[in-house]
Amino acid sequence: MTQEQNLQPVQKAKNISPIVYKLFYGAFIAISIYYFLFTNDFMSGVSSLGIGLVFDPFDQKIRWNNRPFYQKAWLFVHVFIVMALFVYGVWIK
Repeated sequence: MTQEQNLQPVQKAKNISPIVYKLFYGAFIAISIYYFLFTNDFMSGVSSLGIGLVFDPFDQKIRWNNRPFYQKAWLFVHVFIVMALFVYGVWIK
């Protein structure tokens, strides 16, 4: 069997609506707020807040270099908040 026979056709990624990403982003933010306010599990709130970043709430078809400043700033602030809360949860709390 040659190497050419082993090649499978590559499937393209599914085109998911940006609304789905915004819903998941919002859901993980809401889950993290729930953990912060109503439970004693601070680090689960931090991890949910960090997982929310996976679901970029902005149009993912636009490359990072072409995004408006406010979108970059929003994501950088989100990352900074997650890192600060993680440090607080691990070393201070």
